Amino acid sequence: MPSIVVIGGGFAGSTLLRALAPRMPPGWEVVVLSEESYTTFHPLLPEAVGASIFPEQVVAPIREMFKPGRRARFIMGNVGALDAERREIVCGTLAGEQRIRYEHVVFAFGNRARLDFIAGMAEHALPLKTVGDAMHIRNVVLRRLAQIELETDPEVRSRLGRFVVIGGGFSGVEVAGELVDCLAGIRRYYPRVDADGLVVTILHDLPYLLPEMPRELGAAALESLRRRGVDVRLEKRAAVIGSTEVQLASGESISAGVVIATIGTRPNPLAESLGVPLERGRIVVGPDLGVRGQPTMWAIGDCALVPNGADGKPAPPTAQFAVREARHLADNLVARLRGLETRPFSHRSRGSMASIGYRRGVAELRGLRLSGLPAWLLWRAYYLSQMPTLRRKVRIHLEWTWGMFFPPDVTHLRFSRSVDRPDT
Repeated sequence: MPSIVVIGGGFAGSTLLRALAPRMPPGWEVVVLSEESYTTFHPLLPEAVGASIFPEQVVAPIREMFKPGRRARFIMGNVGALDAERREIVCGTLAGEQRIRYEHVVFAFGNRARLDFIAGMAEHALPLKTVGDAMHIRNVVLRRLAQIELETDPEVRSRLGRFVVIGGGFSGVEVAGELVDCLAGIRRYYPRVDADGLVVTILHDLPYLLPEMPRELGAAALESLRRRGVDVRLEKRAAVIGSTEVQLASGESISAGVVIATIGTRPNPLAESLGVPLERGRIVVGPDLGVRGQPTMWAIGDCALVPNGADGKPAPPTAQFAVREARHLADNLVARLRGLETRPFSHRSRGSMASIGYRRGVAELRGLRLSGLPAWLLWRAYYLSQMPTLRRKVRIHLEWTWGMFFPPDVTHLRFSRSVDRPDT
Protein backbone atom coordinates (compact mmCIF):
# COMPACT_ATOMS: atom_id res chain seq x y z
CA MET A 1 0.00 0.00 0.00
CA PRO A 2 1.52 3.40 -0.95
CA SER A 3 2.09 5.53 2.11
CA ILE A 4 3.10 8.90 3.47
CA VAL A 5 5.45 8.34 6.41
CA VAL A 6 5.59 10.99 9.13
CA ILE A 7 8.70 10.78 11.32
CA GLY A 8 7.88 12.33 14.70
CA GLY A 9 4.76 12.43 16.84
CA GLY A 10 5.00 15.89 18.40
CA PHE A 11 2.71 18.85 17.78
CA ALA A 12 3.60 18.99 14.08
CA GLY A 13 3.49 15.25 13.39
CA SER A 14 0.31 14.51 15.32
CA THR A 15 -1.53 17.48 13.82
CA LEU A 16 -0.52 16.35 10.33
CA LEU A 17 -1.83 12.87 11.09
CA ARG A 18 -5.22 14.19 12.19
CA ALA A 19 -5.50 16.55 9.23
CA LEU A 20 -4.28 14.13 6.57
CA ALA A 21 -5.67 10.68 7.47
CA PRO A 22 -9.36 11.43 6.67
CA ARG A 23 -8.37 12.87 3.28
CA MET A 24 -6.15 10.09 1.97
CA PRO A 25 -7.15 8.61 -1.40
CA PRO A 26 -8.40 5.00 -1.44
CA GLY A 27 -5.52 2.56 -1.19
CA TRP A 28 -3.18 5.05 0.55
CA GLU A 29 -2.29 5.33 4.23
CA VAL A 30 -0.46 7.63 6.65
CA VAL A 31 2.21 5.97 8.80
CA VAL A 32 3.47 7.81 11.89
CA LEU A 33 6.86 6.65 13.17
CA SER A 34 7.81 7.92 16.63
CA GLU A 35 10.05 6.89 19.53
CA GLU A 36 7.24 7.73 21.94
CA SER A 37 3.65 6.54 21.79
CA TYR A 38 2.28 9.96 22.74
CA THR A 39 2.46 13.66 21.95
CA THR A 40 3.83 15.84 24.74
CA PHE A 41 2.19 19.23 25.29
CA HIS A 42 5.42 20.95 26.33
CA PRO A 43 3.82 24.24 27.53
CA LEU A 44 1.97 22.22 30.18
CA LEU A 45 5.12 20.68 31.68
CA PRO A 46 5.59 23.49 34.27
CA GLU A 47 2.10 22.74 35.62
CA ALA A 48 3.11 19.10 36.02
CA VAL A 49 6.18 20.29 37.96
CA GLY A 50 3.94 22.29 40.28
CA ALA A 51 1.44 19.41 40.58
CA SER A 52 -1.36 21.65 39.25
CA ILE A 53 -2.16 18.87 36.80
CA PHE A 54 -1.34 15.18 36.62
CA PRO A 55 1.40 14.01 34.22
CA GLU A 56 -1.01 11.97 32.07
CA GLN A 57 -2.84 15.23 31.29
CA VAL A 58 0.30 16.59 29.62
CA VAL A 59 0.34 13.88 26.95
CA ALA A 60 -2.06 12.53 24.34
CA PRO A 61 -1.72 8.96 22.99
CA ILE A 62 -1.07 8.96 19.25
CA ARG A 63 -3.25 5.88 18.78
CA GLU A 64 -6.28 7.88 19.98
CA MET A 65 -5.86 10.31 17.10
CA PHE A 66 -7.09 7.99 14.35
CA LYS A 67 -9.35 5.01 13.89
CA PRO A 68 -7.30 1.81 13.45
CA GLY A 69 -7.47 0.49 9.92
CA ARG A 70 -8.80 3.78 8.54
CA ARG A 71 -5.92 4.82 6.26
CA ALA A 72 -3.56 5.41 9.20
CA ARG A 73 -1.06 3.38 11.19
CA PHE A 74 1.30 4.05 14.09
CA ILE A 75 4.71 2.41 14.58
CA MET A 76 6.68 2.92 17.77
CA GLY A 77 10.34 2.91 16.82
CA ASN A 78 13.39 4.94 15.89
CA VAL A 79 14.95 5.68 12.52
CA GLY A 80 18.21 3.89 11.82
CA ALA A 81 18.74 4.89 8.19
CA LEU A 82 16.92 6.38 5.22
CA ASP A 83 17.52 5.34 1.60
CA ALA A 84 16.21 8.15 -0.61
CA GLU A 85 16.77 6.26 -3.87
CA ARG A 86 14.76 3.22 -2.78
CA ARG A 87 12.36 5.36 -0.72
CA GLU A 88 12.88 3.12 2.26
CA ILE A 89 13.31 3.73 5.98
CA VAL A 90 15.16 1.28 8.22
CA CYS A 91 13.82 1.54 11.76
CA GLY A 92 14.24 -0.28 15.04
CA THR A 93 10.98 -1.44 16.60
CA LEU A 94 9.83 -3.66 19.45
CA ALA A 95 9.77 -6.50 16.91
CA GLY A 96 13.30 -5.82 15.70
CA GLU A 97 14.54 -4.05 12.60
CA GLN A 98 11.92 -3.29 9.96
CA ARG A 99 11.90 -1.56 6.58
CA ILE A 100 9.15 0.88 5.65
CA ARG A 101 8.54 1.93 2.07
CA TYR A 102 7.19 5.41 1.35
CA GLU A 103 6.00 7.56 -1.52
CA HIS A 104 6.45 10.72 0.55
CA VAL A 105 8.22 11.22 3.88
CA VAL A 106 7.68 14.10 6.32
CA PHE A 107 10.30 15.04 8.91
CA ALA A 108 8.66 16.34 12.09
CA PHE A 109 10.97 15.07 14.81
CA GLY A 110 11.60 18.36 16.63
CA ASN A 111 14.77 19.17 18.55
CA ARG A 112 16.52 18.11 21.74
CA ALA A 113 17.56 19.73 25.02
CA ARG A 114 21.07 21.16 25.01
CA LEU A 115 22.83 20.32 28.25
CA ASP A 116 26.22 21.99 27.64
CA PHE A 117 24.95 25.54 27.15
CA ILE A 118 26.52 26.61 30.47
CA ALA A 119 29.53 25.10 32.23
CA GLY A 120 28.33 22.51 34.74
CA MET A 121 24.82 22.45 33.30
CA ALA A 122 24.86 18.76 32.33
CA GLU A 123 26.14 17.68 35.75
CA HIS A 124 24.20 19.92 38.13
CA ALA A 125 21.10 21.39 36.40
CA LEU A 126 17.72 19.79 35.74
CA PRO A 127 16.38 20.26 32.18
CA LEU A 128 12.66 20.53 31.42
CA LYS A 129 11.96 18.94 28.05
CA THR A 130 9.98 15.77 28.73
CA VAL A 131 7.31 14.44 31.09
CA GLY A 132 10.06 12.46 32.79
CA ASP A 133 11.98 15.70 33.38
CA ALA A 134 8.90 17.31 34.94
CA MET A 135 8.29 14.38 37.29
CA HIS A 136 11.96 14.23 38.25
CA ILE A 137 12.04 17.94 39.11
CA ARG A 138 8.88 17.54 41.17
CA ASN A 139 10.37 14.61 43.08
CA VAL A 140 13.62 16.50 43.70
CA VAL A 141 11.67 19.48 45.08
CA LEU A 142 9.72 17.22 47.46
CA ARG A 143 12.93 15.52 48.58
CA ARG A 144 14.51 18.88 49.33
CA LEU A 145 11.62 19.84 51.61
CA ALA A 146 11.84 16.51 53.41
CA GLN A 147 15.60 17.00 53.73
CA ILE A 148 15.21 20.50 55.18
CA GLU A 149 12.95 19.11 57.91
CA LEU A 150 15.71 16.76 59.04
CA GLU A 151 18.66 19.14 58.62
CA THR A 152 19.95 21.05 61.67
CA ASP A 153 22.67 23.19 60.07
CA PRO A 154 21.11 26.63 59.29
CA GLU A 155 23.47 27.25 56.37
CA VAL A 156 22.63 23.93 54.73
CA ARG A 157 18.90 24.48 55.33
CA SER A 158 19.13 27.86 53.63
CA ARG A 159 20.89 26.40 50.60
CA LEU A 160 18.49 23.49 50.25
CA GLY A 161 15.53 25.87 50.20
CA ARG A 162 16.77 27.96 47.29
CA PHE A 163 15.46 26.97 43.86
CA VAL A 164 17.16 28.71 40.94
CA VAL A 165 15.51 28.86 37.50
CA ILE A 166 17.78 29.85 34.62
CA GLY A 167 15.94 31.68 31.87
CA GLY A 168 13.16 34.27 31.83
CA GLY A 169 11.38 33.18 28.67
CA PHE A 170 8.14 31.21 28.52
CA SER A 171 9.42 28.05 30.21
CA GLY A 172 11.43 29.87 32.89
CA VAL A 173 8.61 32.20 33.93
CA GLU A 174 6.05 29.40 33.87
CA VAL A 175 8.06 26.95 35.95
CA ALA A 176 9.07 29.65 38.48
CA GLY A 177 5.45 30.75 38.91
CA GLU A 178 4.22 27.17 39.30
CA LEU A 179 7.01 26.34 41.71
CA VAL A 180 6.46 29.28 44.06
CA ASP A 181 2.72 28.58 44.18
CA CYS A 182 3.32 24.87 44.73
CA LEU A 183 5.71 25.53 47.62
CA ALA A 184 3.20 27.90 49.23
CA GLY A 185 0.45 25.33 48.87
CA ILE A 186 2.28 22.27 50.23
CA ARG A 187 4.41 23.85 52.97
CA ARG A 188 1.63 23.07 55.48
CA TYR A 189 2.62 19.41 55.19
CA TYR A 190 6.20 20.23 56.24
CA PRO A 191 5.76 21.99 59.62
CA ARG A 192 9.51 22.22 60.28
CA VAL A 193 10.15 24.18 57.08
CA ASP A 194 9.94 27.97 57.44
CA ALA A 195 8.22 29.92 54.68
CA ASP A 196 11.12 32.39 54.64
CA GLY A 197 13.48 29.49 54.02
CA LEU A 198 12.00 28.72 50.59
CA VAL A 199 13.11 31.07 47.81
CA VAL A 200 12.60 30.79 44.05
CA THR A 201 15.06 32.81 41.95
CA ILE A 202 14.96 33.58 38.22
CA LEU A 203 18.21 34.47 36.45
CA HIS A 204 17.61 36.24 33.14
CA ASP A 205 20.25 38.02 31.05
CA LEU A 206 17.84 40.56 29.51
CA PRO A 207 16.34 43.67 31.19
CA TYR A 208 12.77 42.31 30.86
CA LEU A 209 10.93 38.99 31.11
CA LEU A 210 9.12 37.16 28.30
CA PRO A 211 10.98 38.79 25.37
CA GLU A 212 8.64 36.96 22.96
CA MET A 213 5.65 39.00 24.23
CA PRO A 214 4.81 42.73 24.40
CA ARG A 215 6.79 44.54 27.10
CA GLU A 216 3.58 45.43 28.91
CA LEU A 217 2.83 41.75 29.53
CA GLY A 218 6.43 41.01 30.50
CA ALA A 219 6.14 43.77 33.10
CA ALA A 220 2.84 42.30 34.34
CA ALA A 221 4.49 38.90 34.73
CA LEU A 222 7.40 40.48 36.61
CA GLU A 223 5.07 42.27 39.01
CA SER A 224 3.03 39.12 39.64
CA LEU A 225 6.09 36.98 40.33
CA ARG A 226 7.74 39.50 42.65
CA ARG A 227 4.48 40.04 44.53
CA ARG A 228 4.46 36.33 45.34
CA GLY A 229 8.04 36.37 46.53
CA VAL A 230 9.98 35.25 43.46
CA ASP A 231 13.49 36.72 43.44
CA VAL A 232 13.74 37.92 39.82
CA ARG A 233 17.24 39.02 38.83
CA LEU A 234 17.31 40.72 35.44
CA GLU A 235 20.47 41.26 33.38
CA LYS A 236 22.13 38.45 35.31
CA ARG A 237 23.75 35.64 33.35
CA ALA A 238 24.77 32.30 34.81
CA ALA A 239 28.38 31.43 33.95
CA VAL A 240 29.03 28.24 35.94
CA ILE A 241 26.59 25.85 37.63
CA GLY A 242 28.03 23.95 40.56
CA SER A 243 26.67 21.37 42.97
CA THR A 244 25.85 23.96 45.65
CA GLU A 245 25.87 27.33 43.87
CA VAL A 246 25.51 29.23 40.61
CA GLN A 247 28.29 31.62 39.65
CA LEU A 248 27.24 34.65 37.63
CA ALA A 249 29.16 36.37 34.86
CA SER A 250 29.42 39.41 37.13
CA GLY A 251 31.49 37.41 39.62
CA GLU A 252 28.89 36.98 42.35
CA SER A 253 27.46 33.60 43.31
CA ILE A 254 24.07 32.33 44.48
CA SER A 255 23.62 29.40 46.81
CA ALA A 256 21.35 26.78 45.21
CA GLY A 257 19.74 23.55 46.33
CA VAL A 258 18.06 22.93 42.96
CA VAL A 259 18.90 24.46 39.58
CA ILE A 260 16.35 24.18 36.75
CA ALA A 261 17.60 25.04 33.26
CA THR A 262 14.95 26.19 30.77
CA ILE A 263 17.33 27.49 28.09
CA GLY A 264 19.23 25.77 25.35
CA THR A 265 18.09 23.47 22.56
CA ARG A 266 20.07 21.57 19.94
CA PRO A 267 19.13 20.02 16.61
CA ASN A 268 18.06 16.41 16.53
CA PRO A 269 21.11 14.34 15.46
CA LEU A 270 18.86 12.51 13.00
CA ALA A 271 18.83 15.57 10.73
CA GLU A 272 22.55 15.25 9.97
CA SER A 273 22.18 11.64 8.82
CA LEU A 274 19.51 12.32 6.19
CA GLY A 275 21.71 13.91 3.54
CA VAL A 276 19.41 16.93 3.15
CA PRO A 277 20.40 20.63 3.18
CA LEU A 278 20.73 22.04 6.70
CA GLU A 279 21.14 25.50 8.18
CA ARG A 280 22.17 25.67 11.85
CA GLY A 281 21.05 22.06 12.17
CA ARG A 282 17.54 22.67 10.78
CA ILE A 283 16.26 21.19 7.51
CA VAL A 284 15.97 23.82 4.77
CA VAL A 285 12.60 23.71 3.03
CA GLY A 286 11.02 25.72 0.24
CA PRO A 287 7.90 27.90 0.48
CA ASP A 288 5.61 24.86 0.11
CA LEU A 289 7.44 23.02 2.97
CA GLY A 290 9.16 20.61 0.58
CA VAL A 291 12.85 19.81 1.18
CA ARG A 292 14.95 21.53 -1.44
CA GLY A 293 16.00 19.19 -4.22
CA GLN A 294 13.91 16.29 -2.84
CA PRO A 295 10.43 16.07 -4.41
CA THR A 296 9.30 13.29 -2.04
CA MET A 297 10.58 14.85 1.20
CA TRP A 298 8.94 17.46 3.42
CA ALA A 299 9.71 18.98 6.83
CA ILE A 300 7.74 20.93 9.45
CA GLY A 301 8.02 21.97 13.08
CA ASP A 302 11.12 22.70 15.13
CA CYS A 303 13.41 20.56 12.95
CA ALA A 304 12.65 22.64 9.84
CA LEU A 305 13.74 26.10 8.71
CA VAL A 306 10.41 27.27 7.27
CA PRO A 307 10.16 30.51 5.24
CA ASN A 308 7.04 32.40 6.25
CA GLY A 309 5.43 34.21 3.35
CA ALA A 310 3.62 36.57 5.73
CA ASP A 311 6.79 38.44 6.73
CA GLY A 312 9.64 36.89 4.76
CA LYS A 313 11.30 35.60 7.91
CA PRO A 314 11.82 32.03 9.17
CA ALA A 315 8.80 30.80 11.10
CA PRO A 316 9.47 30.66 14.86
CA PRO A 317 9.74 27.19 16.47
CA THR A 318 6.51 27.44 18.47
CA ALA A 319 3.51 25.15 18.89
CA GLN A 320 1.24 27.65 17.12
CA PHE A 321 3.37 27.64 13.97
CA ALA A 322 3.95 23.88 14.10
CA VAL A 323 0.19 23.31 14.04
CA ARG A 324 -0.32 25.76 11.15
CA GLU A 325 2.56 24.25 9.17
CA ALA A 326 1.09 20.76 9.64
CA ARG A 327 -2.36 21.78 8.40
CA HIS A 328 -0.85 23.61 5.44
CA LEU A 329 1.30 20.62 4.54
CA ALA A 330 -1.76 18.36 4.65
CA ASP A 331 -3.33 20.57 1.96
CA ASN A 332 -0.14 20.48 -0.12
CA LEU A 333 0.26 16.72 0.11
CA VAL A 334 -3.35 16.15 -0.95
CA ALA A 335 -2.78 18.58 -3.83
CA ARG A 336 0.40 16.75 -4.87
CA LEU A 337 -1.37 13.37 -4.87
CA ARG A 338 -4.10 14.86 -7.10
CA GLY A 339 -1.58 16.41 -9.49
CA LEU A 340 -2.40 19.98 -8.43
CA GLU A 341 -0.11 22.90 -7.55
CA THR A 342 1.10 23.33 -3.98
CA ARG A 343 0.85 26.67 -2.14
CA PRO A 344 3.51 28.57 -0.17
CA PHE A 345 3.18 28.68 3.61
CA SER A 346 2.06 31.98 5.15
CA HIS A 347 0.82 32.64 8.66
CA ARG A 348 0.63 35.63 10.96
CA SER A 349 0.81 34.98 14.67
CA ARG A 350 -2.54 35.24 16.40
CA GLY A 351 -0.86 36.08 19.68
CA SER A 352 0.91 34.38 22.54
CA MET A 353 0.08 33.22 26.05
CA ALA A 354 1.94 32.15 29.18
CA SER A 355 0.94 30.71 32.52
CA ILE A 356 2.79 32.41 35.36
CA GLY A 357 1.47 30.29 38.21
CA TYR A 358 -1.70 28.85 39.63
CA ARG A 359 -4.68 30.74 38.11
CA ARG A 360 -2.39 33.48 36.80
CA GLY A 361 -1.30 34.21 33.27
CA VAL A 362 -0.61 36.78 30.58
CA ALA A 363 -1.97 36.69 27.02
CA GLU A 364 -2.01 38.73 23.84
CA LEU A 365 -4.62 37.73 21.26
CA ARG A 366 -5.08 39.82 18.11
CA GLY A 367 -4.07 42.97 19.96
CA LEU A 368 -6.15 42.20 23.06
CA ARG A 369 -3.92 41.98 26.14
CA LEU A 370 -5.00 40.15 29.27
CA SER A 371 -3.40 39.23 32.57
CA GLY A 372 -4.38 37.32 35.69
CA LEU A 373 -7.20 34.75 35.82
CA PRO A 374 -8.79 35.57 32.41
CA ALA A 375 -5.45 35.05 30.63
CA TRP A 376 -4.85 31.80 32.53
CA LEU A 377 -8.31 30.44 31.62
CA LEU A 378 -7.74 31.37 27.97
CA TRP A 379 -4.35 29.64 28.05
CA ARG A 380 -5.81 26.42 29.44
CA ALA A 381 -8.78 26.53 27.08
CA TYR A 382 -6.44 26.68 24.09
CA TYR A 383 -4.46 23.61 25.08
CA LEU A 384 -7.61 21.75 26.04
CA SER A 385 -8.92 22.41 22.53
CA GLN A 386 -5.81 20.79 21.07
CA MET A 387 -6.42 17.49 22.89
CA PRO A 388 -7.65 14.68 20.61
CA THR A 389 -11.10 13.07 21.00
CA LEU A 390 -14.13 14.49 22.81
CA ARG A 391 -13.80 11.85 25.53
CA ARG A 392 -10.32 13.04 26.47
CA LYS A 393 -11.31 16.72 26.35
CA VAL A 394 -14.26 16.16 28.72
CA ARG A 395 -12.26 14.04 31.16
CA ILE A 396 -9.37 16.50 31.38
CA HIS A 397 -11.75 19.48 31.65
CA LEU A 398 -13.49 17.86 34.64
CA GLU A 399 -10.20 16.99 36.31
CA TRP A 400 -8.79 20.48 35.76
CA THR A 401 -11.94 22.11 37.13
CA TRP A 402 -11.95 19.84 40.18
CA GLY A 403 -8.26 20.51 40.83
CA MET A 404 -8.74 24.28 40.90
CA PHE A 405 -10.31 24.04 44.38
CA PHE A 406 -7.65 21.90 46.11
CA PRO A 407 -3.97 22.30 46.99
CA PRO A 408 -1.22 20.59 44.95
CA ASP A 409 -0.47 16.93 45.53
CA VAL A 410 2.59 15.97 47.60
CA THR A 411 2.94 12.37 46.47
CA HIS A 412 6.53 11.42 45.74
CA LEU A 413 6.22 8.85 42.94
CA ARG A 414 9.13 6.48 42.58
CA PHE A 415 9.12 4.45 39.37
CA SER A 416 11.10 1.30 40.11
CA ARG A 417 10.31 -2.35 39.75
CA SER A 418 10.38 -4.89 42.54
CA VAL A 419 13.48 -7.09 42.76
CA ASP A 420 14.13 -10.19 44.80
CA ARG A 421 16.69 -9.73 47.52
CA PRO A 422 18.66 -12.67 48.91
CA ASP A 423 18.03 -13.58 52.52
CA THR A 424 20.56 -12.15 54.96
